Amino acid sequence: MSIVEQEHLIDLEDLSMVYDGGTEALKHLNLYIRRKEFVTLLGPSGCGKTTTLRLIAGFETPSSGRVIFEGRDITALPPYKRRVNTVFQRYALFPHLNVYENVAFGLRLKKAPEREVRAVVAEMLEMVGLQGFEKRTVDKLSGGQQQRVAIARALANRPEVLLLDEPLGALDLKLRKEMQLELKRMQQHLGITFLYVTHDQEEALSMSDTIVVMKDGLVQQIGTPTDVYNEPKNAFVADFIGESNILPGLMLCDELVRFDGADFPCVDRGFGENRPVDVVVRPEDIKLVPPEQGMLRGVVQTVVFKGVHYEMTIRTGGFTWLVHSTLCEPVGAQVGLSIVPFDIHIMRKEEA
Repeated sequence: MSIVEQEHLIDLEDLSMVYDGGTEALKHLNLYIRRKEFVTLLGPSGCGKTTTLRLIAGFETPSSGRVIFEGRDITALPPYKRRVNTVFQRYALFPHLNVYENVAFGLRLKKAPEREVRAVVAEMLEMVGLQGFEKRTVDKLSGGQQQRVAIARALANRPEVLLLDEPLGALDLKLRKEMQLELKRMQQHLGITFLYVTHDQEEALSMSDTIVVMKDGLVQQIGTPTDVYNEPKNAFVADFIGESNILPGLMLCDELVRFDGADFPCVDRGFGENRPVDVVVRPEDIKLVPPEQGMLRGVVQTVVFKGVHYEMTIRTGGFTWLVHSTLCEPVGAQVGLSIVPFDIHIMRKEEA
């Protein structure tokens, strides 16, 4: 067995899921998850990410394919026998139990000694910052506190994998950002595998070691946050991960592409000559310059102040560009646009 194979904690082999009525939620998914990795399944509603999570948890059985855990086929294993725990968006806390008993629930099911229960509950509550809340009833907690209790309860059972199904979706923006940092800190402190499901690109980019972008039951791209953002594999990924300018182009030859009526040096090779391609340029990678210095010329259509930058739409001869800049030009101003070769990303048409 290779070193890479030894690192695998979960292997999903050719997983498909067809629901009653013929809806295909997953189509021959192949994916591995390494030990101690923070993996995020990212995509729009209906892309198959929650179905994947439920198959790993054992809440559903695939129509075909296998779920492998540490080399063992667990496809038919019931949820309570799997070394995974799940945190849902609806925290599913027990309203008749206080914070202490909610966290202790799984340990009591296992008939753990009371000394162990006390020690583990104390450790978990300290980790999630809820020391002193032991006797509080859960209906007296804020949404963020309830979410922390749900995480503490899941972690108290010492799972090999924590599955999180959009757990921050019910929180306000400020608290959601705080909990993103907390979740990453917990994962690194505990050294266990987190599998996180979200449709929020910022969450995925800020927390993950690996992002799996999904659409219509198929994996579109797997990579680090940096790779997925900077080197999208197709137009869907480029558009879904952050904001992008995506427009048709013609690859004239290696390192030279034509789009929006002008020829641009780039760094891409191997597309052939005079081949139609898609071109992606991120809004923050476009530099505003005087019109006579621009590779393109355009007129500012709209300006919105976003706090750390201005968001402008700029109309050139054949395309309306989205531009993020710390410089502001008024509506109606003529400007030049400059793009360096490294910031032009080329994709094959058939991958879109």
